[in-house]
Amino acid sequence: MSEVDTASLSAVLERVDALESENAIRRCINRYMDLCDHLDASTPMDELGDLFTEDAVWEGKGARYANSFGGHKGRDAIVAMLGKYCVEPAHFAVNVHYLSSEVIRVEGDSAHGSWNMLQVSTFSAGGSHLNSARLEIDFRREQGPQGLRWRMAHFQTENLFSRPVDHWNSEAHLPVPEK
Repeated sequence: MSEVDTASLSAVLERVDALESENAIRRCINRYMDLCDHLDASTPMDELGDLFTEDAVWEGKGARYANSFGGHKGRDAIVAMLGKYCVEPAHFAVNVHYLSSEVIRVEGDSAHGSWNMLQVSTFSAGGSHLNSARLEIDFRREQGPQGLRWRMAHFQTENLFSRPVDHWNSEAHLPVPEK
């Protein structure tokens, strides 16, 4: 194989790896959000913890989230923080996270992703809340028992807006343009 062919093949393989890595990162953050949508006494906390590197950092940024969530260093500390939501009755009666405005950059075995998040929650104790946050997450590809996989190494969430709501569905007239 010529040097040009080898260089071209190498470039294609790097691009394929980056695309496969982006998809693996999407699966990682999607599984995290899915588990957080269903936090209760039956949540598989070992699976949740396995989405993070052993030395991961999870932190709330900005005045509102730094005060509410603080920072947690290490997989065990992150699992312990999230475990506080895993009670009976469940903390959330309804909890759904929506991610948008995705940007993922992969550089070898490191990557950075950012998303805008919308969280819709109703609490078992009563009341509902609508939150939006900016997520900035560093990922690292690590060797594990099942081979190489992407995990979250530094998770940052910063509140964009937050407000209580009294109910989610209303029979009120929906304004639409006249025919």
